[in-house]
Amino acid sequence: MKLSELFNPNEFAARHLSFGDEAALLEALGEKSMDDFVGNTVPQSIRMPSELNLPEALTEADALAKLKGIASKNVINKSYIGLGYYPTRVPNVILRNVLENPGWYTAYTPYQAEIAQGRLEALLNFQQVCIDLTGFPVAGASLLDEATAAAEAMAMAHRVGKVKSERFFVDERVYPQTLDVMKTRAKYFGFELVVGDFAQADEGEYFGALFQYVGKDGDVQDLQDVIGRLKAKGTIVAVAADIMSLVLLKSPAELGADIALGNTQRFGVPMGFGGPHAAYFAFKDEFKRSAPGRIIGVSKDASGKPALRMALSTREQHIRREKATSNICTAQALLANLAGMYAVYHGPEGVKRIANRIHALASAFADALVSDGLNVVHKVFFDTVTVDFGSKEKADQVFAAALESGYNLRRVNDTQVAAAFHETSAYEDLVDLYRAFTGKDTFTFADDVKGRLNAELLRQDDILQHPVFNSYHTEHEMLRYLKKLEDRDLAMNRSMISLGSCTMKLNATAEMLPITWAEFTDIHPYAPEAQTAGYRELLADMENSLKAITGFDAISFQPNSGAQGEYSGMLSIRRYQEANGEGHRNICLIPKSAHGTNPATAAMLGLKVVVVDTDEHGNVNIDDLKAKAEQYRDALSAIMITYPSTHGVYEEGIRDICRIIHENGGQVYMDGANLNAQIGIMQPAEVGADVLHMNLHKTFCIPHGGGGPGVGPIGLKAHLAPFAPGHALTDTHSASADQTAVAAAAFGSASILPITWMYLTMMGKQGMEQATRWALLNANYVAKRLSEDYPILYTGKNGRVAHECIVDLRPLKAESGITETDIAKRLMDYGFHAPTVSFPVAGTLMIEPTESESKAELDRFIAALKQIKQEVLKVERGEWPKDDNPLVNAPHTASDVTGEWAHPYSREEAVFPLPFVREHKFWPSVKRVDEVYGDRNLVCSCLPIDAYED
Repeated sequence: MKLSELFNPNEFAARHLSFGDEAALLEALGEKSMDDFVGNTVPQSIRMPSELNLPEALTEADALAKLKGIASKNVINKSYIGLGYYPTRVPNVILRNVLENPGWYTAYTPYQAEIAQGRLEALLNFQQVCIDLTGFPVAGASLLDEATAAAEAMAMAHRVGKVKSERFFVDERVYPQTLDVMKTRAKYFGFELVVGDFAQADEGEYFGALFQYVGKDGDVQDLQDVIGRLKAKGTIVAVAADIMSLVLLKSPAELGADIALGNTQRFGVPMGFGGPHAAYFAFKDEFKRSAPGRIIGVSKDASGKPALRMALSTREQHIRREKATSNICTAQALLANLAGMYAVYHGPEGVKRIANRIHALASAFADALVSDGLNVVHKVFFDTVTVDFGSKEKADQVFAAALESGYNLRRVNDTQVAAAFHETSAYEDLVDLYRAFTGKDTFTFADDVKGRLNAELLRQDDILQHPVFNSYHTEHEMLRYLKKLEDRDLAMNRSMISLGSCTMKLNATAEMLPITWAEFTDIHPYAPEAQTAGYRELLADMENSLKAITGFDAISFQPNSGAQGEYSGMLSIRRYQEANGEGHRNICLIPKSAHGTNPATAAMLGLKVVVVDTDEHGNVNIDDLKAKAEQYRDALSAIMITYPSTHGVYEEGIRDICRIIHENGGQVYMDGANLNAQIGIMQPAEVGADVLHMNLHKTFCIPHGGGGPGVGPIGLKAHLAPFAPGHALTDTHSASADQTAVAAAAFGSASILPITWMYLTMMGKQGMEQATRWALLNANYVAKRLSEDYPILYTGKNGRVAHECIVDLRPLKAESGITETDIAKRLMDYGFHAPTVSFPVAGTLMIEPTESESKAELDRFIAALKQIKQEVLKVERGEWPKDDNPLVNAPHTASDVTGEWAHPYSREEAVFPLPFVREHKFWPSVKRVDEVYGDRNLVCSCLPIDAYED
């Protein structure tokens, strides 16, 4: 035997892909080799002129060891910086059973409610936490971060408000990153931001106002009077409130505000160099149809049993397309679940104890400093003690002494230093910080501490009174509650999820392991640069890889969702054109088939959307594009185009499309939703794109988390690179100094980037090229097999599709009355999540199997759809009534088949329609959810506990 042959650096690719299936799949397609197949599928005109310039693969063990070495270059100091990010303790039962559990992190956004009742309940719990702490009757199921939530509040205030003004007031005490993002959004909405003293907010005419509660330097102000004066003038008032402080302080609703927002990171989510974290967003009931993001609501199923679902989905902003004021789609569901479960596990008394401990430590520290003659700036505070030393020299000395002792403080200005206490602060920290601030070695802190919050600031109402927050405080009970919820959900640890345009591929265990390493989780986003060398190396590695893959000259990692990536890419184009005297260019061409986030993004940037027709094959109509590009030549800003097309086809005219736009003065933004069909085959920059957003939660293995987190970095050509998002507090290395931010943290959701680093490193050059080929092979195999029973709507070269295919159900629907929804729900009885329903064409299913599914799993899925076709034909032939058959009654629950049975089909046909279903049966916990009832009777808070009993 040869020793060299026993080492296999490409071992991971063989775990991610099913190499043993290659011959059978190619034979089914009539192809002799993978090269022949790719040649017959991908237009030669778009092919890369050279191979991918990526390193060779490393094994799982070697990749983890290398990443551990990089991570070790980060310095874990004790963080007392504050500014919205704090050390916290993730309860281990939640860490292991939610964050590290593929039953939670591999699920998709809960569009199919019947097989998502577990995470829907978890998100409802999160909403209830937000409702209780803010005092408002409605809360959303998370936004991206506090800064973007503040920008969303500003846009919503303008939409719902009655004051005829374009001016918005911002409290000068807001976090600098929040103001940074608001400046970006306000500019293109045409709003004037007025930053000033909170107490003087009522001296002008404003459509809205934002106050910080607690201020960035730690002070707590009574906002009730100024809010009252603003409300008398009709101003919509938002309050950005520290979630932990609200355990003790009066709620924003009690203060008179209309909207409350903030970060829930303090509820058991690590800092992670800035994210991801779930922002909360709560508001008055009358604003519910104008709110951004998703809302979980209570409805009922077909048997009348309570059931949960995403409510009021038609008011989601991206669905409003060019009329939108927000483009948010993916949010932070997994992080919202962590925060909600933190409240469930600790309960009201537990979170009060934590909040009181934080406040008591800060108060004791302030008392000690005052007794030593130091000037504590604010007398009333929650967790942050700011000290004015009167000289820069003394402030420098204290800051350096703390750093020497392993503490990161915040430098407020030349003479002031702040220390923000938090959940992990201990008595020993008081002693160490006292020594750094005073130079004295010993101080005995009194056990009795008088808090610094005035009685009139404290809440008098009870919080977290629902039984869910008072039932699971032992680990056994919590463990079983989490398992109960997990078992109600169908995630990728059970079966494939073939959602078209969503790329639900393997989230490998080795990729996930590093996200809970302390070297990544325990770093503050504004930590000194010298302490973040590991993150900087990780970012540089990933930038080089993504540049090699896409052909672009620079990468920005700041966007923390795909929609944010869209916004950032188009923002870079707008800024570039403005800098070159072409700010008047305001026309954005968008194909008719585009995802709703595209026109929503264009509208948010002040662009006018002009729709480009598509031909009968689903491709961009080049003649219509050329005519419109020439018509708007002097005003053309950009085109937003998805490639391969939203219909899952390689359009052969993509180079011509890019050339036409450039010839008419515009820029090309490419939507990277379908990048999984490009890697190693083509480079978007090489075919003519100027900027591209990438979905790391699609193409590069970050899991979808049940509706987030997502990561949407952008690749830019050199001329656009200086206009990428910047950041007020951090050098992002690629942006001009005056470019404001799009997200709260400079590098977005940095703590989950190791997932993508691991994927790239373990796959290597060869594996990344193979992954794309397998994605095409699997999609074409599914399309070929299903074409025997269903029309495949769009194909490209040689009748091939790219990485996904669209199955047309409209002919069946016309003949039988069975709808695409019936078929989607019936797939649940077979143990499958439905593909994408009615997008991009109504009455269809869009299927994307990805490269990481085996032929055996594909065959099970195909068998299910073929059997469903036979069931539809039985309805069509009259063998089953149109109003009583397994499709219209789907999904079927255990209660169904153990109760009275009066249907014309058997129990076995209902729940075991094919033999393989018996092997691993998934039982939906509710019957079909009544969507209309849920919207007409909106309830977005927790139900009485007996409603959850099976």
